[in-house]
Amino acid sequence: MNEVLALENLSLVRDGRTILDSVSWTVQSDERWVIVGPNGAGKTTLLKVAAAQLQPSSGSARVLGQSLGEVNVFDLRTRIGFASTAIAGRIPNSEKVLDAVMTASYAVTGRSKEMYDDVDERRARRVLKEWQLADYADRPFGTLSDGEKKRAQIARAVMPDPEMLLLDEPVASLDIGSREATIKILSGYASHPQAPAIIMVTHHLEEIPVGFTHALILAEGKVLAAGPINQTLTTDKLSQAYGLELEVVLAGGRFAVRAK
Repeated sequence: MNEVLALENLSLVRDGRTILDSVSWTVQSDERWVIVGPNGAGKTTLLKVAAAQLQPSSGSARVLGQSLGEVNVFDLRTRIGFASTAIAGRIPNSEKVLDAVMTASYAVTGRSKEMYDDVDERRARRVLKEWQLADYADRPFGTLSDGEKKRAQIARAVMPDPEMLLLDEPVASLDIGSREATIKILSGYASHPQAPAIIMVTHHLEEIPVGFTHALILAEGKVLAAGPINQTLTTDKLSQAYGLELEVVLAGGRFAVRAK
């Protein structure tokens, strides 16, 4: 076990607005974290700091042992898997799914002059199989369904064998079948002892896969609570975060929430 992310008294201000406020948080390599909180709480911004895509305005951020502001972030990003709709939007619709996954090794979208060998292709095909996309390897990315695109995003993030995997709403907007199929695969991946540290942002507790160990609740850019998942995603703490009386239910390792 080793530390993959350490934020200390970190704040981030944009256009005079404080998005993250005095955030201190540590993630270990064997932990699987989910970040929840109201709209505008700073969840995706926090994920982008972890991805070495944003620099803090104050405080410190160490990502995979490297201090942001003192490291070549382009090299650092090759050690991080990041799946988000924004990244998927940069993949050309005509790009083969196999190439869309393989280009993650160079942290680029759209195959150009990079050189790949048989090892790269074999790994990409193995990853596609793991995420139930083996039959789509030679299809254009733009022809995939929403659920298939979501899984392709995750497969791409996993391709470089990252030391930390970041997932920004990996099942958002999917129908029930596609959502549950993707969550099932994510549960198996998160539960594997060789999986990297995982940090996932979601708006819905029902989307948290089995196997996640910790949770962080953000509200107005501040950490309201953080720690072991069952001790953090509680009725009292979620009600405080959302300003509404909520009831949290845990059944079969899956969370659900409703208004009282």
